[in-house]
Amino acid sequence: MIKLIHNSGLRRLVFASVFALAANTAFALNLEQAKAGGMVKETANGYLVVVKQTDEVKALVKKINDGRKAEYKKIAKKRGTSLEAVEQLAGAKLSK
Repeated sequence: MIKLIHNSGLRRLVFASVFALAANTAFALNLEQAKAGGMVKETANGYLVVVKQTDEVKALVKKINDGRKAEYKKIAKKRGTSLEAVEQLAGAKLSK
């Protein structure tokens, strides 16, 4: 059974220690964080563009854009349409 910490000073110390451990853990940047931080934005052609140039942001954008392009190609092939048409439709939906 875990005892509750009643001493507020000790409670703050425990919280600070846990926070410090978490801060030292590498957190990968995700799309929601990048958008919220103004690091990326959607474009009319269905892809992301880097706004704040960092290696982490560039890597994230490349990974997402590569995945999107692969999906757009699959959709275009399945529907018998051009990649550009799928990109434009995706861009219209994503940039709203």
